[in-house]
Amino acid sequence: MPIQDSYQIQLVDSPIGVLKTCWRDNLLCRLEFSDLPASAVTDQTIDPLLNIESCTKLQHELEQYFLGQLVQFETITAPEGTAFQLSVWHQLTQIPYGETRSYGEIARMAGNPKAARAVGMANNRNPIPILFPCHRVIGANGDLVGFGGGLDRKIHLLELEKNSK
Repeated sequence: MPIQDSYQIQLVDSPIGVLKTCWRDNLLCRLEFSDLPASAVTDQTIDPLLNIESCTKLQHELEQYFLGQLVQFETITAPEGTAFQLSVWHQLTQIPYGETRSYGEIARMAGNPKAARAVGMANNRNPIPILFPCHRVIGANGDLVGFGGGLDRKIHLLELEKNSK
């Protein structure tokens, strides 16, 4: 889903590329992977309407996460989705750092054991990856499948967490 004009935007550089963070009323609504060059991130990338404290906190948390020193984010989020999607995204936050779960396991955790495909669709529409760690969801046979940011980013995130435990 593309960034809408009603969001305030902050660009954050990371080891997996520039991240576009989208805010409404100083609550994080979206985080999108971007193919922008790192040079796109400057002091001018914070919308002046944003609460600098919120942006700075998330940027610090992301830096700590990518250093392997943060396992739980505290940034306040406001994702938009259906009740089922919100339930799935909440369940993603319950997967321990450095561990994985299958789509079927997430469906069971969300109270609908036959909804593995629907979990996959909810993951596909996850508006705040990394904070809602859909990269920790794998196929029932252990295969790394689908990730909106690309499998190379999924592998990077999983390796980061595995090596930081």
